[in-house]
Amino acid sequence: MIVLGSSGSIGLNALSLARENGLQIDALACKSSVAILNSQIEEFAPKLVYIDDDSLKSQINHKFVFSKKDGIEKFLKACDEQSHGAKLINAFVGFDGLIPSLKALELGFDLALANKESLVAGGKFLDCSKITPIDSEHFGLKFMLKDRPKIHRLIITASGGAFYNREISALAGASVEDALKHPNWSMGAKITIDSATMVNKLFEIVEAFWLYGCQNIDAYIERKSLIHALIEFQDGSSTAHISKPDMRLAIAHAIGLGEQRVIENLDIKLLQNITLEPIDLDRYKAFSLKDELLQNPQIGAIINAANDEIVAGFLGKRVNFISISGAIFDALDKFGSFKLDSIESVIEINQKVREYIKDRYMV
Repeated sequence: MIVLGSSGSIGLNALSLARENGLQIDALACKSSVAILNSQIEEFAPKLVYIDDDSLKSQINHKFVFSKKDGIEKFLKACDEQSHGAKLINAFVGFDGLIPSLKALELGFDLALANKESLVAGGKFLDCSKITPIDSEHFGLKFMLKDRPKIHRLIITASGGAFYNREISALAGASVEDALKHPNWSMGAKITIDSATMVNKLFEIVEAFWLYGCQNIDAYIERKSLIHALIEFQDGSSTAHISKPDMRLAIAHAIGLGEQRVIENLDIKLLQNITLEPIDLDRYKAFSLKDELLQNPQIGAIINAANDEIVAGFLGKRVNFISISGAIFDALDKFGSFKLDSIESVIEINQKVREYIKDRYMV
């Protein structure tokens, strides 16, 4: 198994499962976490490693270390030579995960994808039939689609994030610290903010479109994060995927451990007070783009770039919380007609949007 993003929550959970089940780790990659990567090297003895930050390369305790200067594609090619067809988990964060996804599929790796941006920005250019999703919602949909009738509608759920109960008028003054207090999941900072704005759910909608080829997709708020996905079938029947909120379940299925007990079953008595609520578009303004995004999925590249940049500004305390949705709509007004007909055009628009958001919001 190869793990890209080995120092993040998905990577750490994947390596925990590998440790418990005696799985071989052939290669590891992370952005800049030297201490974590060196610890993983000592434990798992990978053949190859990658650290994105060139200046940290000399600090890695391994004979074969790649970095940004060498290029992630060169690293993956070396991985292919060592471990052709291996399971590859792409848990990189952000747009930087797109090229590794493309290259992994090109080289014939068995791609388990936790990097949302690969599909949000570049789903048009990926062979989605060869991707195993690592996400509680998309794992739930995949799990329920085995040998089932024709789909009528896909439904995923959202917790509502940190500000579900906050007065809408008070959102402008919301602090970074408060936004990072997710009620149910322990995740990285970026995805936790995306949960508070519902942009994360917007991204999951377009991911489901690319993965399962259905445009009739909705999302509802389920505050306990116990129901992760539902499917309505053409015959009038419906089914739901229910489990404790634990990402180890989706990861285990993605790496071939789905036939054993991964987590404890949910006490079904906990479902007696479950409610599914429509998403309030006054509170979560960006989610109003859902139908437009499903009709024109290529704008995902624009939304993703604007969101990445403005969320970084919010985390850096340079813009306020409500600027996030405003920046997304602003970028779509500016670049919505840009033609995205190649991966090069996706990379170009990503750069243009980021520069625009920086200049407009973070002078």
